[in-house]
Amino acid sequence: MLADLAHAFMYIAQPWPFFWVLLGTALGIFVGAVPGLTGGMLITLTMPLTFYMDSTEALVLLVAMYVGSVSGGLISATLLRMPGTPSSIMTTFDGYPMAQSGRPERALALGIGSSLVGGLIAGAFLVLLSPPLSRWAMTFGPWEYFSMVLMAIVLIASISQGSMVKGLIAGFLGMVFAMPGLNESDGQLRLTGGFHEFDDGFKLLPVLLGVFVMSQIIKDAFEIGKMPTSLKLGTDRVVIGLYEWRRHAVNILRSGVIGTWIGILPGVGASISSMVAYATAKSLSRTPEKFGTGHEEGIVASEAANNANVGGALIPMITMGIPGSPIDAILLSALVLHNIQPGPLLFITNGDFVWALMAAYFVSNILMFVIMTLSVRRIARVIVFDKAYLLPVIFVCCVVGAYALSNRLYDVWVVIGFGLIGFGLDRARVPLGPFVIGFVLAGIFEAELRSGLQMSNSGIWGVLERPIALSFIAISIVMLAWPFIQQHLTHRKAKKRETST
Repeated sequence: MLADLAHAFMYIAQPWPFFWVLLGTALGIFVGAVPGLTGGMLITLTMPLTFYMDSTEALVLLVAMYVGSVSGGLISATLLRMPGTPSSIMTTFDGYPMAQSGRPERALALGIGSSLVGGLIAGAFLVLLSPPLSRWAMTFGPWEYFSMVLMAIVLIASISQGSMVKGLIAGFLGMVFAMPGLNESDGQLRLTGGFHEFDDGFKLLPVLLGVFVMSQIIKDAFEIGKMPTSLKLGTDRVVIGLYEWRRHAVNILRSGVIGTWIGILPGVGASISSMVAYATAKSLSRTPEKFGTGHEEGIVASEAANNANVGGALIPMITMGIPGSPIDAILLSALVLHNIQPGPLLFITNGDFVWALMAAYFVSNILMFVIMTLSVRRIARVIVFDKAYLLPVIFVCCVVGAYALSNRLYDVWVVIGFGLIGFGLDRARVPLGPFVIGFVLAGIFEAELRSGLQMSNSGIWGVLERPIALSFIAISIVMLAWPFIQQHLTHRKAKKRETST
């Protein structure tokens, strides 16, 4: 293991791989810092540009963008009270008040340092857990994969913004849109409506460009002219000495572990990690009343957790081919586009590639710390600009990327169509994460279900004969029932209070 990782670091240290990690991290930080632009948008737009790149260098670039975008969100969250990424929402609670009180450098230094440590904690888990989990996943059969995909969809629906019902609807819609075209199990066309353009179904890249990028373009077009006002940074250092971190050591380690383990859960996402870590830090703090007023513990908990979530979410993607977040779903599609089969055999078939991704993750976190510490003042000056100049460029990149996939105008219309669908879902407060993950996992879900039914004499009930699959089903049922259980318990407590008074 150590020899493989050392070899991977030597590979990343070469000029071109290091250049791609540096470029991806820097671009990710800038895009993450600009409100309205997201890491998912950046990675999706970059994917068509990587078609002719070496597959390892391409994925190294995208992973570095992932790390940088999550970290960059703390800049706008602290200075504008507008989280550049959803995972930085909790950072606004204490980062912005601290910046308003005249300590923006302190708030940024806490966030940047916590992001680094959280990312390194997750990197350690990524290296230690991925090989054994991959070997364990090799024992999975069709029923295990079917039930695991089901659990992933239920899990992300149950914690999505808004109601669980909307999350389930989004996941179901994503699976429905993945069905038109050729059915690989029997070679028959389905749900094409007689249109030959649908024979090949909806390609993954145009769908991702539509849902993540085009929908955001439409949304931002309605908000042209809104220019946030940024707080100006002073001359204080944007760095904190090691001795000052001692009182935050427990909080940062706890939050990093929370972020990592929540990241491992398929489909949960960095937003939930930072919320749980923030709530845990507040409940265990000696001064919980200070949270939300510019408290250092709140910034540390939020940023350590959301960066650790990135490494945690990479674990199920690498070991089982299950995306841990919507961005991981995009990375999973990038693997497929580069003819790399994700799943438990990845360590055997492309071992050097996997270790290179892990090494790139570590290096990207370190570069993120260096770049943000040295250039945060410059970034803070340029993140406030009129998007009217940027949206046409993004639109053109979107159209060119979709057309370059198969040289078909049809794919451009798919981008526009799914952009409208994504915009409509967003306006209806239906989360886009379950939609994308449902679309990506639909093929695995159907293929494993069919394989399980063909292998079992008990039909669908064969899933109950497999202990691991049964445990995944049980978790899914508990997650579905939990909101109703909570509602029942709350109702009972309210009744008890009424009777006692």
